[in-house]
Amino acid sequence: MSPSSLVSVVVPTRNARRTIETCLRSIRAQSYPALELIVVDNGSTDGTWTAAVRHADLALRGGPERSAQRNLGIARAAGEWVLYVDADMELHPDVVERAVRAGRDAGAVGVSIPEESVGRGFWARCRTLERRCLRGEPSLLWPRLIRTGYLRATGGFALWLTGTEDAELHHRMLAHGAPIVMADGLIMHHEGRLTLRGLMRKRFYYGKGLLAYRRAYPGAISAQARATCRAAWRHRRLLLAEPLVAAGIVAMRAVELAAYLAGALAGSRDSAAQAPASSLATMSASSASASSVDRSRARSDTVEGPPGSPAAPTATAERPRATGKKSSRVAPGTARRPTLETSSESEQRRATGPSNAPRRGDQT
Repeated sequence: MSPSSLVSVVVPTRNARRTIETCLRSIRAQSYPALELIVVDNGSTDGTWTAAVRHADLALRGGPERSAQRNLGIARAAGEWVLYVDADMELHPDVVERAVRAGRDAGAVGVSIPEESVGRGFWARCRTLERRCLRGEPSLLWPRLIRTGYLRATGGFALWLTGTEDAELHHRMLAHGAPIVMADGLIMHHEGRLTLRGLMRKRFYYGKGLLAYRRAYPGAISAQARATCRAAWRHRRLLLAEPLVAAGIVAMRAVELAAYLAGALAGSRDSAAQAPASSLATMSASSASASSVDRSRARSDTVEGPPGSPAAPTATAERPRATGKKSSRVAPGTARRPTLETSSESEQRRATGPSNAPRRGDQT
C-alpha cells in the first residue's frame, strides 16, 4: 500500500489497567506498516498513563468523556484514516491491513470490523453468543475505520451523547451517503466478568442521552430493535443449541432495557443539556493551550458538524493551524475544514528507539 495510507489509531483511556497493555501491544503488533498510535487519557490513576507513554507515538491527556477524547486524537492525527479502538479491545494482527484494503478497494469512507466478546462468567457467555448472532447484521455494525477528512469535515463525535455516539456517527454517514463496507478482520472485546448490576449501571448512564439520540434520528432505535430481532431469527439454530444461554440473553436484554428507560427518564429532567438542535451546528475546537513546545499557532475556523445541543451552540474557537498534511476526501455536501470539539490537553511524545511506524506520540 502507498505510504500516504497512514492509519492513526486513537485509543481513549481511563483507569484501564486490566486491559491496556494487551490493547496497545496488539496495535503495535499489526502487520500493516504505516501506523501511528495516539492514546488520549482522561486522568487515570492506575498506571494507564505510564503504559500509554511507553507504547504510544503520541500520548495526550483530555476529557471529560470518550467523544471528546476521540476528537482530540482525530485533531492531532496525521493519517489518512482514523481507527478508533477502546482500551478493552484486542486486535488480531491483520485487522488494520484487512480493513484498509476493504476500504481502499471499495472506495469507502468507513469500514466496519466485526467484534467478538470475551469474558468470564455466565453473563459474559450470554454477551459472547449475542454478539456472535449480531455479527452478520450490517445495520448494527458501526464503522470503526473512517477517513480522517470525513471526521474533521463533519465535526467528529457528538459530545452531547454518551454510549450512542458510535450509532450517531453511523447514521450521519448514511445521511451523507458516505459509503461503508465490511472488513473480515476481528476485534476481541475483553468484557471481564460481567454482572447484571454492572450492566444496569452502564446502561442507565448511557440512557441519559437516549432521548436526545431519538430526537436527532427518529426511528433509529426501533430500526435497531428490528435488526436485532432479524439477527436472532436468522441464528435461531445457534441460539437453540444453547437454550440456557439464549434465555440468559433475553433476561440480560430485559434488564438493560429497563436501565436504558430509567436513564432516559432521568435524562429528560435536563433536556436543555441533552436535546439536540434540529439543524447542523458548528463544533468548537479546543481553546486550551498544550504543554508541547512545538504546538502550532492557533486560528479560528468553523464548519458544519453533527447535530449539536443547545449546550453547545454555534461558536468559534482556537485550533492548531493546518500543517500541510494531505487530507482525505469528505462526504457529499461538505466543503470547509472543521473544528472538532475537544477538551484541554497535555501531551507527551514517544522518544525511544526507531520503529517502522511514524514516530508521533481509552475509555471503555
